[in-house]
Amino acid sequence: MTQPETQTESQPDIKLEVGQPFPAFSLSDAEGKVHTLEENQGKYVVLYVYPKDDTPGCTKEACDFRDALELRTLGAVILGVSADDAASHGNFSEKYSLNFPLLTDPGHQFMRSIGSWGSKNMYGKVTEGVKRSSFVIDPQGVLVKAWYAVKVDGHADMVTKVIREHQALSKA
Repeated sequence: MTQPETQTESQPDIKLEVGQPFPAFSLSDAEGKVHTLEENQGKYVVLYVYPKDDTPGCTKEACDFRDALELRTLGAVILGVSADDAASHGNFSEKYSLNFPLLTDPGHQFMRSIGSWGSKNMYGKVTEGVKRSSFVIDPQGVLVKAWYAVKVDGHADMVTKVIREHQALSKA
């Protein structure tokens, strides 16, 4: 008798397509406020997905986005997403004075729907978990750029550059 396939094995990796509408979401922050893509219509949205609050790489990434002043000058809204609960997000945000919401996706449904949760191979061992990724969404809700398997160093600067270039092309 053959074993049934697991959900991870039977689902192909999802990769969102640039130029397509970004999937709608409704996720809560540390205070219980619900955030949606729709409420940010008319603004660029930087949505980044990270594995775990208060770990070295995730702390560096969050602080880099916190310190990316040009993103705010460009009118971008920054949203972080992980599976951590509201209390963890609150502690992490307060500890590092983060100036943007951290959203919780404890069941991984949203992360899975955008290709940020699934099988990954670490040192020859296949596990299921968060795939560090980032998305730039334009003011009309269309995906401008997607990064899967993000390298933290310099990433906030790359995101800023993409928005700057997209704005210049939009004005041309």
